[in-house]
Amino acid sequence: MVKPQLTIETIMAAVTQEIGSLSGWERVSEGEESQAFAIRFGGGEYILRINRSADGFHKDAFCYRHFASADLTIPEIVSIGTLADDYAYCISRRAPGVTLQDMNVSDRAAATESVMHVIEAMARTDITDTEGYGPFNAQGIGYFGNWHDFIMSITDESRYDWDAIRLFLCDFRIDSYLQVITANAPHCPEVRQLVHGDFGSNNLLTNNGLITGVIDWSEAMFGDPLYDIANIFFWRTWLDCMEVQAQHIEKNHQDMMQQAELLRCYQLRIGLEVIYSGAMDRDEEVLAWAMKRCDEIMSNAPGV
Repeated sequence: MVKPQLTIETIMAAVTQEIGSLSGWERVSEGEESQAFAIRFGGGEYILRINRSADGFHKDAFCYRHFASADLTIPEIVSIGTLADDYAYCISRRAPGVTLQDMNVSDRAAATESVMHVIEAMARTDITDTEGYGPFNAQGIGYFGNWHDFIMSITDESRYDWDAIRLFLCDFRIDSYLQVITANAPHCPEVRQLVHGDFGSNNLLTNNGLITGVIDWSEAMFGDPLYDIANIFFWRTWLDCMEVQAQHIEKNHQDMMQQAELLRCYQLRIGLEVIYSGAMDRDEEVLAWAMKRCDEIMSNAPGV
């Protein structure tokens, strides 16, 4: 999905109609699909995000209402509204700190164990008022009946037009990735816990070595928490902050590293999603990197 590029005047005119005048605003680090600003009004500090759809914002609100705790800090969603041309905006309370991606390089190692505490907190979160597996909607209902079906859904030609992707790429390596997933899916545990789905980098806020906020729950799902660990490993060669976290896991969490084939399976599933979206968007840089990364995962020990 292409990031909105609305003018500041258009955005602020609509938002001030909803909340009144602002005492200040500034641009902040943006996600891949959202414009973002820090704003101040009513004596408080907030984050304003603009997206082409409100679906992810409503899911953020659900996650705040149902999952936020002292150990899992999710910013409160204050308001969700619409702009011109069906764009959506969301106002959330601003958590202190910066993203892992924006941290000083010398400070990143200090936050690594706090990141692991967040993963543990998600695994402990009570999700009894929800249903299903895999990605869920803004009512907490997962789209799959079990974890195996979610993992295997990437191989479903009715969901993913892999024939078109093969023709576009003139490359059949994706078949070998799909074969590994098919072989390992029966061994994936039917665990049902909270999974962020896009964990790390610009979705974790940190201050003084502590995680102060977990943001952007649009990809959240119910399933195996090891999937978030696999996401860290998959992106380690793309983002320095993920590399630091991956090294910490390799050194200090051998229980996770012993699940080698699961990590390989999950990384390849993540990689195939990136390959598919990269091909659909004709993003040659991301596509080439993701193919190379999947080749590395196929050839080397999981985590490499």
